[in-house]
Amino acid sequence: MVTVSTDEICAAIKDVFEDTRSILEPAGALSVAGLKSDLTKKNLNGHKFVAITSGANMNFDRLRFVAERAELGEERESMLAIEIPEKAGSLRKLCEIIGKRSLTEFSYRISGNANAQIFMGLQVQGPEDRDELIKKFKDSAINCLDLSADELSKVHLRHMVGGRLPQASTTVAGTTYKELLYRFEFPERPGALMKFVNTLRPQWSISIFHYRNHGADVGRIVVGVLVPDDEMKHWEQFLNELGYQSWDETNNLAYKLFLGAQT
Repeated sequence: MVTVSTDEICAAIKDVFEDTRSILEPAGALSVAGLKSDLTKKNLNGHKFVAITSGANMNFDRLRFVAERAELGEERESMLAIEIPEKAGSLRKLCEIIGKRSLTEFSYRISGNANAQIFMGLQVQGPEDRDELIKKFKDSAINCLDLSADELSKVHLRHMVGGRLPQASTTVAGTTYKELLYRFEFPERPGALMKFVNTLRPQWSISIFHYRNHGADVGRIVVGVLVPDDEMKHWEQFLNELGYQSWDETNNLAYKLFLGAQT
């Protein structure tokens, strides 16, 4: 008997769609998922195999779930919990380790603690590439936990990462910082995040960062940045130099209700 996971079934649905442009139901894709698993374990090549499939019991709500889990099922995406010091330069160092790997998800909210907790998804080229990446994090003294097989994280926690700003404004050495919230459209290509990080002024701190890949040619990202009151002209210069399309959401009511500081 061959058993497969939910993620492997989702990956099988995606495989058949990419090959034939037809969509299987989960039960109908079970045979394909089992066949793929068995062939991989037995290392069978150069033979022809047949799987019986069906596709009637599928709808758009179920497709949304399939799309979320297919990459994990093929081990081409890894979900990681990353801990970095809450200080300037930490995000840049993180981006340097990621290198040319594409982000699929990135969730972070400043908490006021010494370390920052980041929920991150990354495209990888299989388990060996994932293990190599995790080793790079650990070699750089960055705590890393692989959540790719954790059902609680995949179903719930990835949508719940966040929290409120600890306080409405922060004063450091006599300078008052307030949070600006902006939506950006990044070009969906390696290096787009690094350009953003390198264009920021060193004295500014990122307080929110959320991104999820949706398969488009642009990435939709929301970013919170702590900027001193007397540097707003530099913020405008930053937006112009960056060149990404952006929208100011600092006065958005939903932001104030769920992400802004308690008043």
